Amino acid sequence: MRKTFVDSLVQLARKDSRVLLVTADMGYSVLEPFRDEFPDRFLNSGITEQATVSMAAGLALSGYIVYAYSITPFITKRCYEQIRLDLAYMNTNVRLIGVGAGFEYGSAGATHHATEDIAIMRCLPNMTVCCPGDNHEAKSIIEASLDHKGPMYIRIGKNKDEFYCDQKQEITIGKAHIIQQGNTKAFITTSNTLGYTLKHCQSLDYKPTIISMHTIKPLDVDCVKKLIDDGFEIVTVEEHNIIGGLGSAVAEIIAESNKAVRFSRIGVPDCFSHYVANQELQREKYLRF
Repeated sequence: MRKTFVDSLVQLARKDSRVLLVTADMGYSVLEPFRDEFPDRFLNSGITEQATVSMAAGLALSGYIVYAYSITPFITKRCYEQIRLDLAYMNTNVRLIGVGAGFEYGSAGATHHATEDIAIMRCLPNMTVCCPGDNHEAKSIIEASLDHKGPMYIRIGKNKDEFYCDQKQEITIGKAHIIQQGNTKAFITTSNTLGYTLKHCQSLDYKPTIISMHTIKPLDVDCVKKLIDDGFEIVTVEEHNIIGGLGSAVAEIIAESNKAVRFSRIGVPDCFSHYVANQELQREKYLRF
């Protein structure tokens, strides 16, 4: 997905001279295609994420459309005050690109686990939160980000050539992506658990509805309300803390609907992982259907 991001950004930069990429000393072996073709629009700010975000905001206020890239915990949590004030409060055209969703950097320890990022981003006014589940969604969201007004947080995975859906399907920010239509039970997933959810559903003896909620904010409320009205059992799946992420967003809609539906959340319990292990082992410990 990182390659999809940079390839898509190169295409945007060829069309629009306002596109600028800032990295907090990350992205080696990934960002070179952009750097080599647009050296005057590529900045390495060093490992100073707070300054990176403020710099990106200043450039955006000067007319650029800025993409700020780093590992997810560093581009969201380390510089949260700058994101809140310089991006969200000022409504600047900066796109935060967080790579390594959930436990993708699991073997690097808790400092690199990204299990709270959706929660802290979605509570910020003006912030759009996108979590593509495969390369088709990622490409579509990056392309749409060029004309989007205001700040965005885009949560992407690492280098995996994954396509889980028809690449001809249109992907729209704020509109749920229906992967499969089924009966009685619906799985709503986001980000890097799309493939994980599809694999689980293949083992079921019935055909569920599968929805990729690639945009967490604004959430496709109408999609969730239709599931509620139709009496579906709803299950949310995310590689993120069960508090504040996709599950919480869907639960809010259910609670306000004044209707009773069966609902459960699959996600990381409200705890830190003390395992220094790869993503597969982390999932075995914390993400269980």
